[in-house]
Amino acid sequence: MKHTGLKATLMAAMVGLGAGEAGAADYRKNPFTLVYDGAITANQPGKVNIHPVTFTLNGLSISANVYTPANYDSTKHYPAVVVAHPNGGVKEQVAGLYAQRLAEQGYITITADAAYQGASGGLPRSVDKPSNRIEDIHGMADFITGYPGVDSARMGLLGICGGGGYSLAAAQTDKRFKSIATLSMFNSGRVRRNGYADSQLDSIQARLQQASKARAQEAAGGEVLYSGDANLTDEQIAKLPFDLYRQGYEYYWKTHAHPNSTFKYTTSSLLDLMRFDATDQIELIDKPLLMIAGSKADSLYMTEDAFAKAMGTSDKELFKLEGATHIETYWVPKYVNAAMEKLTAFFSRTL
Repeated sequence: MKHTGLKATLMAAMVGLGAGEAGAADYRKNPFTLVYDGAITANQPGKVNIHPVTFTLNGLSISANVYTPANYDSTKHYPAVVVAHPNGGVKEQVAGLYAQRLAEQGYITITADAAYQGASGGLPRSVDKPSNRIEDIHGMADFITGYPGVDSARMGLLGICGGGGYSLAAAQTDKRFKSIATLSMFNSGRVRRNGYADSQLDSIQARLQQASKARAQEAAGGEVLYSGDANLTDEQIAKLPFDLYRQGYEYYWKTHAHPNSTFKYTTSSLLDLMRFDATDQIELIDKPLLMIAGSKADSLYMTEDAFAKAMGTSDKELFKLEGATHIETYWVPKYVNAAMEKLTAFFSRTL
């Protein structure tokens, strides 16, 4: 949904926002290009530190940030949490916020840009296939278990929005994760197939035809086609039927904008996305499961559906943040604090 030609304008608008409007930071003023409120600006002894790293996954360079707890000592043993970012998001946004907050609670955390997205490698850009996103999670686990001080027997997983759906899929088979949490889980396959709130059931076959033609065009060496790259005015955004999309534009375009973040994805990715569902085989998850979502989120139906189907574990909880919408769980302090309180207790008990 983001148009690259607007980036300069959006960044300028972002600087002009009042502090009370979003509690966000200008990525250009942060040495690590972090955009969330309270982000680390410098590594200081005795405090939570951030460590930009790269690693290779299936031949691609993956860009990640590792957060270490205050007074980190590489000779000691710490639990770890892998954090998977939302669709269209990057590690410098909400995933970084929760990774930093978890590090404040004593965890070594990692969040990485998805392959083909953000600062990670891969061409064409913005490929968004479930198999890649799931492999990204496995890859973060590979890397962080070898990080100095990490106790690989105490590793958890937190997936946010689309990263939540892919985390459910990854955790079905990757038993290195001892507990799994999701925040505002978004089942990417269901939405790409059925439309948001199942609003496009009558156009599934037509959209599959479009995706098939896009793949054929790519295979023939033609232009790569993209979906989700709409250029909307403020008036058009205000008329969107769902809170997630209206507030998502505000978050990703203005208050927490980052140049590596884009909602667009290759149209050919729909061939993979539309046959995926985060709840397929979800009964394979036999570890503790915490699912957090806003009580007013119009995406809540996806969390409730997945929670009901997660029959492989008896240790599960659905926690609703009273009054929160989907995007508000990303940055509104009272909702972030409430989510962190649940996450801290959950990972403390299970890791």
